[in-house]
Amino acid sequence: MNHGRTRFVTGFLSIPVALYLIYVIAPYAQAFYIALTDWRGVTATPRFVGLENFRRLLDDDVFWRAVGHNLLLLVLMPLLTVTIALFFAFLLNAGGRGGTGGVWGSKFYRVVFFFPQVLAVAVVAVLFQQVFRPDRSGMLNAPLMALGFEPIGFLSDTGVALWAILGVLVWQAVGFYVVLFSAGIASIPRDLFEAAAIDGAGGAQLFLRITLPLLWDTIQVGWVYLGIAAMDVFAVVWVMTAEQGGPDHSTTVMAAEVYRTAFGYFKFGYASAMGVVLFFFTIGFAALALRLSRRERIEF
Repeated sequence: MNHGRTRFVTGFLSIPVALYLIYVIAPYAQAFYIALTDWRGVTATPRFVGLENFRRLLDDDVFWRAVGHNLLLLVLMPLLTVTIALFFAFLLNAGGRGGTGGVWGSKFYRVVFFFPQVLAVAVVAVLFQQVFRPDRSGMLNAPLMALGFEPIGFLSDTGVALWAILGVLVWQAVGFYVVLFSAGIASIPRDLFEAAAIDGAGGAQLFLRITLPLLWDTIQVGWVYLGIAAMDVFAVVWVMTAEQGGPDHSTTVMAAEVYRTAFGYFKFGYASAMGVVLFFFTIGFAALALRLSRRERIEF
């Protein structure tokens, strides 16, 4: 019987494993090989150059600016998104009187918060291009100019553009994590909140002593997902910004430089080297985040 079960499981998994090897592992392996060549995408036999592409990366100022922008997003995007989402999720599920229910209209607010998730990333980028317009047709600059202030170049000022991109990324991501954390809070027994409220616990204590510890595993997963998303903000940067990462490379990220180098300059070997660095940054972050946030599971 065990032999038959093993054959069944092996046969059931063989097709998806084969597809994963062909369409995921094989392209990764190919990218690692191309990173060791000077392939320009048109020759049948690329020339092997060893680690030359990686040596060139050490002197590439634009690439390292992109790395710095990704690291900034890697820290701030999960931090801001998780903080805001936790706040709203707590209000929607345990922010009512006595911590036994959400605020009035919480079901409607869940739909409103989740709405940005149904929009494609490119649509969000085009939408905020109009919001950030530096003239009277811009949603943010119009009231400023009406009050006599100078318009702010949200996407044209090198000191502001990256922060504008960060704001868009947080706005687009918060709704999903509000729903995710709401589901986690809903799984916490109401008796815990009621008992704590009877003992005199306020909203802050309910959140810090009950909600946060019991929701930690969900927060950990959300943090890792957001960190990986912060390494892959290509679409927003490419669509929203001037010069696809401008002005003056002030918003460029690693994924944008990979695409520009490969399909703009036709340096596929060099672009693959950038992609390998991005790959290890992403894997390293996920492993580090899981390791640092590991703690004993609280049963309830």
